[in-house]
Amino acid sequence: MIKLGGTSRQAGGGTGRQAGSGPVGPWVVNEGRTEDSGASWQLFCFSHAGGGPSFFRPWGACLQPEITVRRVLLPGRESRLEEPPFRCIADLVDPLCAALEQFLDRPYALFGHSMGAAVAYEVARRFSAAGTAGPSCLIVSGRKAPWLASQHRLSALPDEEFVAEVARLNGIPPQVLGEPELLSMLLPTLRADYELSETYRPLPGGRVDCPVVAYMSTSDPEAEYTEMLAWRKVTAGEFSIRVFHGDHFYLKGGRPDVLNAVREDLNLAASR
Repeated sequence: MIKLGGTSRQAGGGTGRQAGSGPVGPWVVNEGRTEDSGASWQLFCFSHAGGGPSFFRPWGACLQPEITVRRVLLPGRESRLEEPPFRCIADLVDPLCAALEQFLDRPYALFGHSMGAAVAYEVARRFSAAGTAGPSCLIVSGRKAPWLASQHRLSALPDEEFVAEVARLNGIPPQVLGEPELLSMLLPTLRADYELSETYRPLPGGRVDCPVVAYMSTSDPEAEYTEMLAWRKVTAGEFSIRVFHGDHFYLKGGRPDVLNAVREDLNLAASR
């Protein structure tokens, strides 16, 4: 099914000190609304490389009261800036899933954009295979299917070239580019995220059994249509794809057509 326009600092992990070890901050940012307990759905949102839960901040107010948005906060950013970021997805999945387990008492879906799509996919696989309640829907955005390896290793570039390439994708806000001191503070996490994303290969495990929906945009150099369509192989359930106008960060802000699509896809998953 094809739907056009959204209609129907030291990096850790691997060796040495492990990312996320020692005192850690919260893995999930909640909206803090008492009415969340009455929501039909929980939506866990996983951001792109260098991003954090603030990227999805507009979604909470727009999707309530039916959907509680739980924005995932990985080490190395925002309130967890002092914690070393992960550089390998295999090291990340265990502590992340352990932190999310407390929320699995209600139906939930996962939404991941770019790097976050790979993280969300591995979380979905882990919970689907662990005997716990698996997700009712997985939405992957702006990232080619897991086994299609990246042809670029931006994370290995010198700082100046690395920043230029990420900026070309609109992956660094202009206000950060204009503040060298702020940029240098955020650069280790950004580079670690790119390393995690570029070296990612699917972990051992099977397919998910929930519906999977792939979101992409018309002008995204990181994910072509055939590469997004390949996500259909990861599920034993139904698969669909949506195409939105825009670049790699087409979903930035509380874009109504994107949020309407999310709401529609979750309602459709609930009816199955």
